[in-house]
Amino acid sequence: MEKRENEDNYKEKQPFSARLKSYFKNLIKFSQYDTKTIIYITIFIFLFAISLFLLYYIFFIDETILYKFIINYFVNPIYKLQVMGIFLFIVIMAFQGLIVPIPSEVVLLATGMIWGIYLGGFMGIIGSMAAGILCFYISKKGGRPLAEKFVGEKAINIADEFIKKHGMKAIIITRFIPFIPFDVISYTSGLVDIDIKKYSIGTLIGSIFRAFFYALLGSLFFSKYSLSLPIDFDTLPPGALQEQSIYFNIILLIILGVLVLMFILYYILIKYLEKKR
Repeated sequence: MEKRENEDNYKEKQPFSARLKSYFKNLIKFSQYDTKTIIYITIFIFLFAISLFLLYYIFFIDETILYKFIINYFVNPIYKLQVMGIFLFIVIMAFQGLIVPIPSEVVLLATGMIWGIYLGGFMGIIGSMAAGILCFYISKKGGRPLAEKFVGEKAINIADEFIKKHGMKAIIITRFIPFIPFDVISYTSGLVDIDIKKYSIGTLIGSIFRAFFYALLGSLFFSKYSLSLPIDFDTLPPGALQEQSIYFNIILLIILGVLVLMFILYYILIKYLEKKR
């Protein structure tokens, strides 16, 4: 422990350029990890790169692509499959967490469009549990080494202490607030030391309000534009597609804005706790 503290003190006394050089050098150093961990890290980096590209495409090339994707590959197929569509919904909801530009919040909007407020909310809870557990498991297996590279081992250890003290309460509160990114909390929970049972219970309780909130928004969106399933883009009035797409993009933009704010607040909190120590 004393050796580690001396190393940290030495690093803090180095010039900024030297610390920056050391930081980037550490980012590409993977020799200390086994093959399995390196594979998980590679998957994370690959998914992150794809996500950045898709975000660029959504906001700078085709603003309708997210809405079209949700309708063509989610809403319409599930509606057409009827009862079997429930199983398709659970699978899609579970795997959407792997791609940032398709956050669970946007997918939950579709539950209100397909099933209405009450059944849509109930299905949203089931889908949220599936997505939350899958993202948690993937992050648990290979996310921590990568997170330690980006934010530092000390920052993750401080998060561990916070989770040990406030574990389930923290999960419930962050799940309860609709615009806090659901998938980011799932991945973050996998990075820290929290019991899977506490995580699952906290996710279940916190997902109830969130699921019904987005089912309500989706239902209101559906009635506002007088849509009928399956949705045919060719029959929409001129300009309606762009207008409806903006609705979905605004939700995505809010989620991304909250995500950036969370990272800034987390960085400030970590620095404060380090100084307090």
